[in-house]
Amino acid sequence: MISALLLVICAYVMGSIPSGFWLVKALKGIDVRTFGSGSTGATNVWRAAGPAAGIFVFFFDTIKGYIPVALAVFWDIHEFDRQWNSIYPHLVPSIVAAAALVGHSRSVFLKFQGGKSAATGLGTLLALSPMGGTCTFLTWMLIVKLSGYISLASILGVGSCPFWFYAFGAPWAAIAYCVFGFIYVTYRHKANIQRMLKGTEPKIGDKKKPESAASADARETSKIPDTTSSTTESTT
Repeated sequence: MISALLLVICAYVMGSIPSGFWLVKALKGIDVRTFGSGSTGATNVWRAAGPAAGIFVFFFDTIKGYIPVALAVFWDIHEFDRQWNSIYPHLVPSIVAAAALVGHSRSVFLKFQGGKSAATGLGTLLALSPMGGTCTFLTWMLIVKLSGYISLASILGVGSCPFWFYAFGAPWAAIAYCVFGFIYVTYRHKANIQRMLKGTEPKIGDKKKPESAASADARETSKIPDTTSSTTESTT
């Protein structure tokens, strides 16, 4: 069980790597948490430092979720540590995935702040079930295309994940992780949900400049009526 514990710790640390924060700091000399939505994910990095930076962070965050889970799945399949399955079959890879997911949004390097965990979560899904993860991503792309809302696509895309995993015969532990991921990602998007209900959530491609996170917090505190379009929080 020591090997399993080490993998969980490594997954959390890898998930915590704040690629968006470090990249924007290096390119622009600013703290991305003070810009736009205040998130360190790819969408907010795109706003702060441009498309190339945003795409790089998206792929990096996906990979950092994929690697520890893929290693856990490999060990699980080859039963290098038979104690792993003594509690519940195939449980450890799902725990490793959850550690990476939480690590991205609660980074130990940023005083437990971070992004929305969507890209990192995608990496964990691809490692647990390549076909299930791919279909989840395609669902996300379809919803973005139809609705224009990245946040809505992230929520509904992850919501479709348990069904895809079940369809492709994933272990029950992995399906349970999908349910956890749906609840967690939805919670991380609660501000976006409120804006969608109010009709103030911008769609992808909107040209209006996002307000800073500090301004958004100040407006919420002072309860000033929102007369402008709020910024979309990063979904990754």
